[in-house]
Amino acid sequence: MKISQPQTVDLNKPQEAEIKKTTKPLTKQIISTGFSINAFLNKEDKPQDEEDKTAVKTDHLPQNHFTETDLQAEWNLLLKQLQKKDTFVFNAIKSFKIIKSGENQITVMFPSDSAKVEFDKVSREFFNHFKTRVHNFSIEIIYKRDVENLKIEVMTKRKIFEKFVQKNPLLKDLDDLMRFDLT
Repeated sequence: MKISQPQTVDLNKPQEAEIKKTTKPLTKQIISTGFSINAFLNKEDKPQDEEDKTAVKTDHLPQNHFTETDLQAEWNLLLKQLQKKDTFVFNAIKSFKIIKSGENQITVMFPSDSAKVEFDKVSREFFNHFKTRVHNFSIEIIYKRDVENLKIEVMTKRKIFEKFVQKNPLLKDLDDLMRFDLT
């Protein structure tokens, strides 16, 4: 065993320090989020050929018959689940009407675009479940905006009375005579 002798350092002599250089900058680099407003404004629509490549061929999949009752039962089941799970989406889509418009065609009537955006969050899961349930994988979904029939109207006493007056005009005379308080 050899004992090494301590080295003596002369404090009066300047020491040469080893300078280490980095290859990467010490500050953080700016990371792009990937979203550019200019790119969004100037983007061109992609050709539909790209979408067709990702589409699933439904020729060899089952195409069993389904009824309006099957569709409405599944729709009501979805609404019940959403009422408990996600009330915001439930309130947005509860006024939708879903009808069977053809043998393999479903029409979704919606009141507003904002409600349709909320429906899009659950529509894929709903229609995939429905297609599996009825064993029909060639169902085509058509969206139709129907503001007039799907508008939820608050019925006041005055509006109810006016509807009755349309059915029975004598109520108008009775209102003039008795001056009902319909506020």
